[in-house]
Order: sequence, then structure tokens, then C-alpha cells
Amino acid sequence: MGGDRGVSDSLCGGASAPSRRLPRVVAALTGPADLTDSQITIGLRSLAGDVVTEALDGEQRGAAAEEDEDEAFHRRLKAYEGLPAAAPGVGRDPVNEPMIRHWCEAMGDANPAYTGPDAIAPPTMLQAWTMGGLAGHAPQPGGGTAQDELFALLEAAGCTSVVATDCEQEYLRPLRPGDRITFRTVIESVSPRKTTKLGAGHFITTRTDVRANGEPAAAHRFRILKYAPAAAPRPAHDAAEPRRPRPVINRDNAGFWDGVAGHTLLIQRCRSCRTLRFPWLPGCNGCGSEQWDTVEASGAGTVYSYVVMHHPPFPAFDPPYAVALIELAEGVRIVSNVIGVPADQVRIGMSVRLEFQQVDEELELPVFRPLRGSVV
Repeated sequence: MGGDRGVSDSLCGGASAPSRRLPRVVAALTGPADLTDSQITIGLRSLAGDVVTEALDGEQRGAAAEEDEDEAFHRRLKAYEGLPAAAPGVGRDPVNEPMIRHWCEAMGDANPAYTGPDAIAPPTMLQAWTMGGLAGHAPQPGGGTAQDELFALLEAAGCTSVVATDCEQEYLRPLRPGDRITFRTVIESVSPRKTTKLGAGHFITTRTDVRANGEPAAAHRFRILKYAPAAAPRPAHDAAEPRRPRPVINRDNAGFWDGVAGHTLLIQRCRSCRTLRFPWLPGCNGCGSEQWDTVEASGAGTVYSYVVMHHPPFPAFDPPYAVALIELAEGVRIVSNVIGVPADQVRIGMSVRLEFQQVDEELELPVFRPLRGSVV
């Protein structure tokens, strides 16, 4: 059995193996010659079991230590909850009719509540009264903010990326022309470590309390994910032939994409007030009804506005290309590409016609081509 001593060392990790049964098993392997094969086998199994148990215990201890470390780090992050995220602010302008009118024109909102002597501001316009404009708000007295410190702490831990996830608004009273707006933003919550497809990190929620003439008027919650980017998965398709991003199809817009597959551009129509709407929504923004049907667009339209994309480059797109807001003959607008002419020849008011473009083996999109004679 002397030749088996190397086997015992290999299984046990040499003289430093942690198992308390090591001397007995080594004796079984190297002791008297009258030991049976079954006794030696039992000894080996016993030792192997101890080694596996020690390894599992080590993994569990490592996982527990990592969990304790995460909890300790989260406690450091939670210490910032309730602290100001920025200096208290004052709206640069009182609530006023010109800004309300511009908002309604841009959004296509003709609600009569937003005009006349008793006009109110659209509730979803809330942030327009608190934003600092291009110049921003005055800097925090004394330097950085608690939010700056929180972000620095997360970035030092590898959470170098950020993505906005959602926002919530709560309206307590209407805002009217002449109201003077003040606001205060705090760090409301920091989540435990969460793992997402983007990577692992922490959700941070800030809450802005808005007052009008000193009275509580609204609250705005804004949530972001500060995360460490996950390793990018290897693309399943040929990297030399990048594909356009896939549209997000859900129960609210699946009918639109079914129409595209059949080469029809479908517009939603409210069954209650007969208002057309685009993009597709679960309810009417005119009367609130959830009942709707569709009408097929004629395909005629004009360029209402456009931009020409030069930079940055994106895979599967060949700059320069025109991204346009097309006003359809039916009165609704759709964002699409203008094809068939150089991007620098696209003009506002240009007459266009609907086409369907096969951009790859799986994706077909509605696009618009200028009518003959409309290109200058």
C-alpha cells in the first residue's frame, strides 16, 4: 500500500489538509496489510466527504461575508436618506399664460381648462416651473451636495453608470397664473443592492416638494439606477452586420405593429368622442374613454419638423440621415425616417408618402418618401 500514499496526499491537500479524520484515513491507506479493500474505500469516502463539506462551508462563509459587506454598505447609503439633494429653489418665473400656451401648442392639448380668465396650468407641466434653464440653479452654498457625496460613494464602489427608470407626480392643488413657485428636493430612499440586466446597483429616489405661494401644491419623485455595468453579452448574430434596435411591443401597441406587418398604418380612434390619437395609448387623452377602434391612414403627409443625424454614429444607421415628425393627412403625427433624398434636402412642409422598408430579415418599418416635385 506504500504506493497509495500519494493518493492520500492528493485527496487531503497534503499535510495542511483541514480534516480531523486525516490521521485515521492515512493509517487506513498505509497501515497493516490485513486491512480490507472495503475498509480502505470507507476511509477514502469519509475523507472526501469531509473535504467537500469544508469546501461548502467555505463557500457559505464567503457568501455570508459578502452579504454582510453589502448590508454594511447599504447602511452607509441609507444615512443620506432625508438629506437635501440640492439647495431649496425658487421658480425663475411665476406661473404664466405664455408658457402654458406654448406647452399646450407643443403637446397638442386643447383642453379649455388651460385658457381663459380662470385658466389653470396643465398638471403634467409641473417641472416646467422648477427647471433652472440652461444656466441652472444657483450652486449649493459651501460646495457639493449630499447627493454629490452619495454619487461619489457609489462610484468608488464601481457604480459608475446611471439610468433614469421612472418618475411619479402627485398633484395637491391646481397651479394658476401668478402663483410663485418654491421647491425643495431631498433624497427620499436608497434601495439595497439590486441585480438587473444592466448590472448590479442601487435605486435612488429623490422627492421634490413644490409649493405655490407657500402652500403645498405637488410632489415629484424621480428614480434612477446607479449601477456597475454588466459585461456585454456576445451578439447572437454576425457582429459585422449590426441590426437596428427592436421596438418594444406590448398589449397597448401590438395592434399597431400587426398593422405594419400587413403594410397598413393604423391610427387609434376613440369610440366615445371619435378623437384620433397617435402614438397608441390605452385611453383617450380627450375624454378618458378606454374604448377605441382604428382607422387606416391614407399614407399622405407633410414634414412638420425634422433633424439630420450626423453624430454620434449608431450601429445599423448610416449617417447623415433625416429623422422627421410627419403630420399625416388625418391630423396626427408620427416620428419616422425620410428616405429617397439626401438628408440635407429635407424641408419643413415637404409632401411625403408612406412606404414600408424592410431593414433586416425580421424588422419592417413605416418610412416616408418625398413626392416628386416636392424636392427643391
